[in-house]
Amino acid sequence: MDVWSSLMDGFATALTPMNFLYAVIGVILGTAVGVLPGLGPAMTVALLLPVTYALEPTSAFIMFAGIYYGGMYGGSTTSILLNTPGESSSVVTAIEGNKMAKAGRAAQALATAAIGSFVAGTIGTALLAVCAPIVVKFAVSLGAPSYFAIMVLALLAVTAVLGSSRLRGFASLGLGLAIGLVGMDSVTGQRRLTFGQPLLADGLDIVVVAVAIFAVGEALWVAAHLRRTPLHAIPVGQPWMGKSDWKRSWKPWLRGTAFGFPFGALPAGGAEIPTFLSYVTEKRLSKHPEEFGKGAIEGVAGPEAANNAAAAGTLTPMLALGLPTNATAAVMLAAFTSYGIQPGPQLFESQGPLVWALIASLFIGNLLLLIINLPLAPLWAKLLQLPRPYLYAGILFFATLGAYSVNLQAFDLVILLILGALGFMMRRFGLPVLPLILGVILGPRIEGQLRKTLQLSAGDPAGLLGEPIAVGIYVIIALILAWPFAYKLIRRNRPERKPLVPANSGAADYSD
Repeated sequence: MDVWSSLMDGFATALTPMNFLYAVIGVILGTAVGVLPGLGPAMTVALLLPVTYALEPTSAFIMFAGIYYGGMYGGSTTSILLNTPGESSSVVTAIEGNKMAKAGRAAQALATAAIGSFVAGTIGTALLAVCAPIVVKFAVSLGAPSYFAIMVLALLAVTAVLGSSRLRGFASLGLGLAIGLVGMDSVTGQRRLTFGQPLLADGLDIVVVAVAIFAVGEALWVAAHLRRTPLHAIPVGQPWMGKSDWKRSWKPWLRGTAFGFPFGALPAGGAEIPTFLSYVTEKRLSKHPEEFGKGAIEGVAGPEAANNAAAAGTLTPMLALGLPTNATAAVMLAAFTSYGIQPGPQLFESQGPLVWALIASLFIGNLLLLIINLPLAPLWAKLLQLPRPYLYAGILFFATLGAYSVNLQAFDLVILLILGALGFMMRRFGLPVLPLILGVILGPRIEGQLRKTLQLSAGDPAGLLGEPIAVGIYVIIALILAWPFAYKLIRRNRPERKPLVPANSGAADYSD
């Protein structure tokens, strides 16, 4: 009943005329930017983060929720019409979606993606409203040693599964932790990594870091690989679905939701695994398996639902524990930090009205996406015809304007340029950007919990193992770090299997 009454209060706040207007603006802005080629939800949110900076916190996060889900919807449009996923979790949608579009069924592909996103997002948000308070009750019971261990686990787990190698992932994490150290030590007052620059004493603004690494770095990377041939988007009319399309889509929507939410809520779960599992499951259960690879509607409905359910799932640990599990959640955490709000176990008590208004706005944003974007699908398709030199020049302009508007200091533009170049070089050498952002955000918090733990134990490192939950988490961390080495050792010691040779293999020779 407490959850229900709190959610109703959240709806009362989110449905005030001004907040509802911000929700509409957020949905339209998020979709418009997210639908552009090469821009995923994380980059969309990072680019538009400064837009919400001057607003009152509740209005800002309601608008932010619309941008978040709008960017998710826009990514599916790009995948279907251009075969250009904005992020890795949209790759599976592009497999069947683009084939459907090329077969003249772009309208049906966009419709099942939009409705599947609505169904999964609504169910996922309901699960968020139920699960987040339960996670908070558990988190409140944790001491500093356990909370420190959980944050270390989140950092290592996310880093270990990203990028082409673990070494690159941990190199990115090291860069993020180093950037997070810039500024004044909260205990000793010593300046760290400021290089004698007084403007760095307060540290680097997380908004500037997020915009630089995601928006500027990505824009420079894509511009460097810009093809001169124009993009040819597949024309689309009003999205619609026939009776057979509905019949073939509703079960994949529900199964995709069941796959997506749990994986989104887990550290290192992400949306890539559930979208792939959903695709494989639908291929196995489909009555039309021959259509897979040629444009099967189930191959769009299931993965797109899994993607959006995972997006709702990522908000559970982000709000309840302050732990982002993907790039978009990391940028949202940056938004909370920029307002001086600390997500975690105390958030539901200290900022209860804001949190429940945010959760209620997710329901509203999902419905607005369906109502607004189905009629506007042809307009979004026309946006794809923008010349890309103009597009990325515009992105750099708005990123610069947004970063400057945070503190109104030209020094921030220098930081933006330096970190933007760093983001470009990371993409050039295959370093994933998410561990860097997590290191910047979580690094100072991990340091704070470590110091609190050592203060409680009078400097004894054994205090890190002072709680049973902390011990269990360190065992999991050890398994994560040791598994690759153990797996290589097992493979090396496993006897090679010789191929079976038929008894009559020498009876005939077909080499000629």
